[in-house]
Amino acid sequence: MSLSNTQTRYGAVTKAIHWLMALLILTLIPMGWIAHQLPFDTDAELARKAWLFSLHKTLGVLAFFLAAVRIIWAISQPKPGLLNADKPLESWAADTVHWMLYAAMVVVPLSGWISHAAAAGFAPIWWPFGQGLPMVPKSTAVEHFFGALHWVSGRLLILSLLLHIAGAVKHHVIDRDATLRRMLPGRPDLAPLPDQGHSRTPVMAAIALWLAALGLSAAMAGGKTEAAPEALAEVTSQWQVETGNIEITVVQFGSEITGSFADWTSVITFDETVPSADISVGSVETTVSIPSLTLGSVTGQALGPDFFAATDHPTAVFKADIRHASDGYEAIGSLTIKDQTVPLTLPFSLSVDGNRAEMRGDLTLDRRSFGIGDNVNDPATLGFEVRVKITLTAVRGAE
Repeated sequence: MSLSNTQTRYGAVTKAIHWLMALLILTLIPMGWIAHQLPFDTDAELARKAWLFSLHKTLGVLAFFLAAVRIIWAISQPKPGLLNADKPLESWAADTVHWMLYAAMVVVPLSGWISHAAAAGFAPIWWPFGQGLPMVPKSTAVEHFFGALHWVSGRLLILSLLLHIAGAVKHHVIDRDATLRRMLPGRPDLAPLPDQGHSRTPVMAAIALWLAALGLSAAMAGGKTEAAPEALAEVTSQWQVETGNIEITVVQFGSEITGSFADWTSVITFDETVPSADISVGSVETTVSIPSLTLGSVTGQALGPDFFAATDHPTAVFKADIRHASDGYEAIGSLTIKDQTVPLTLPFSLSVDGNRAEMRGDLTLDRRSFGIGDNVNDPATLGFEVRVKITLTAVRGAE
């Protein structure tokens, strides 16, 4: 058997890539569906779900590169003529489905890959080249759009695949021609090919379908935008926060996921002229809106009842006195999350320039102290430690 195509037959390379691609597609479709349906209420269930998603993503990346090889090979080879070219409607449908399939073999894995790269956390791709992609930002909007495109293009792939299989079965069972046998090992006998027509309409039809898919994906991604949680009430403070960030980092399946709270308030009193380390130099009360958390692709899970339980416990509160420390300052008090109050000391550095101050604090919490993720007891699945980084700039107002 020749490795290359001819005007009438497919070569060994084309056949091998065709059937390997078919095996990958027929594996990935049910695998993705099953992974979505699996529960994640316990340690073992979450690990199983993540393992299956990682396998799905890894094989999806392989499918993308194989599709690219297939397209490059097809461009470099003669295209065997259709055996039913004398039936214009059937040949038009066959060409249209082929163009839809070629596009789907690229768009489906690539859109899933971009959505993964734009998100943070959960089910990494098993390879040593990192989880990001060049020019793909960490962005919820990007993640949602390409996630929706992955879903829509996956349905187009399934439709194209079913039509492709139905056409092959018709050729083999009803027409009794060699269309299917040309893609199997061996050299079937072929009747002289009918005159081949050349039309751009199948390409245009496939392009129109994919433009519709893009529009539907954009609409679906826009529909995923959730209403912003109710904003915390403004507070009056001696030191008014101008800018700031409360950032948390967790480790899931060995990968760091970093997120932040978009809405929080602080009531701060502070007098930098008090020299003694034995007395309080100020106080702080910070209220954090839990529903304002974004934590990559696991935001929904983090806000759910097994973790922050944002619906029942929408705020966390840190109350503390500020004192001098050996290296800067420390806020000594307590942190309340999910009605669990834990003593806490926050060391921080502070730079005061007239009526403006810049602060940074870092600490590590144990999520188990607050009943967060009690159903996930394996640190290899979800680490116990949560790193917190706080930065802010504040200006002194009226005493």
